[in-house]
Amino acid sequence: MHDIAAKSWDTSYEWKIILVLSLTFGLVGLDRFILPVLFPAFMDELGLTYQDLGNLVGILAVFWGISAFAMGFLSDRVGRRKVLIPAVIVFSLMSAFSGMVGGLVSLLLIRAVMGLAEGPVASIGVAVAVEASHPKRRGMNNGIFQCMISLFGNAIGPIIATQMLLVTDWRTVFLLVGLPGLLMAAAMFFLVREPALPPAGSTPVARPGFADLFGHRNVPLAMLTLVCAMGGVFVMGAMMPNYLTDYLHLSLQDMGVVVSAIGFGGCIGQFAMPTISDFIGRRLATLLSYLLAAVFTYLFTQAGANSLGTLFWLLFFAALFNFSALAILAGPVAAEAAPIGMVASVAGLVIGAGEVFGGGVAPIIAGRIAGSSGIEHVFTFTIASLIVGFVVALFLKETAPRKTGAV
Repeated sequence: MHDIAAKSWDTSYEWKIILVLSLTFGLVGLDRFILPVLFPAFMDELGLTYQDLGNLVGILAVFWGISAFAMGFLSDRVGRRKVLIPAVIVFSLMSAFSGMVGGLVSLLLIRAVMGLAEGPVASIGVAVAVEASHPKRRGMNNGIFQCMISLFGNAIGPIIATQMLLVTDWRTVFLLVGLPGLLMAAAMFFLVREPALPPAGSTPVARPGFADLFGHRNVPLAMLTLVCAMGGVFVMGAMMPNYLTDYLHLSLQDMGVVVSAIGFGGCIGQFAMPTISDFIGRRLATLLSYLLAAVFTYLFTQAGANSLGTLFWLLFFAALFNFSALAILAGPVAAEAAPIGMVASVAGLVIGAGEVFGGGVAPIIAGRIAGSSGIEHVFTFTIASLIVGFVVALFLKETAPRKTGAV
């Protein structure tokens, strides 16, 4: 039976859609995470503070979280294409418009709209990837899809942005990074398929309601523990550029190189650990990720500015394991806990909770800590968040198909 299924599986579509989804999510990361990297270059010009940085990161995450669920829920009813393609167009335009702002209020508004448009790419992207993937490749394909947000947003982005500042201004950088998303929207128009419909004449299956989304215990657990993973990821991403330039006194270009470790490590973690979780299980992979993320984040805080290499590699591994926990929970754990036909809804619910509280509230708290006690103290908050995530993940139920015997 498995051989017959493998032969009939449309692997050509599987690989093409994973490629397009991955590149698009990479551009989401580039547009989203470029702001903290550019912030030291324009904060004085616009009269902004650390608290404003936390609020700018937080408002995007809050609206991302709300939209990830609402638009994911909508796409389970009206189809993927009608929601996903307009979302890609809007977030690309908002990135370009970020270079035209005159102050905090306009930038907050643009970041809020960007969050509304980027959230659906996360939740619907998980659903499209799951629907296109053979069950044995579900974790791996979700890992490929999700790792691109780190590769583009946190690895390539900081290097490109800080080097571009040598030849142009920050407004032009915002404009240039927004344009490629429009090309990906066009590619999606020709490629994205809707989920397969039930066979003609089959008995209609009642669509689950909102309460049914919580039928699997992993859904509320994943929501809670993902808050902790995202708290670590987004506090790190928001505060790291200023920590390196203001506290460790690195140059903008050296800061760009060190911050890129978040992206390179996160990219590998988001690909490798979900793939490994296909074999060792979702629960064990998540627990290992949380534990090692906390250890390497602590070691990073103890390193000084004497060695860029030491800073880079400690941050690399801290991000690798932090992002891997995020990817496992937001991808395969959420998808495998979803009722039939509601993958985008559950993925959006889990991602939404993580974004609103971990990506939204946590950077705002970190901004206040940085403003009142010093930016070097924000990582104590991050480490505590990772420890809490580890404790909650102890109660996850294993759902990996190879571990449960589903394939």
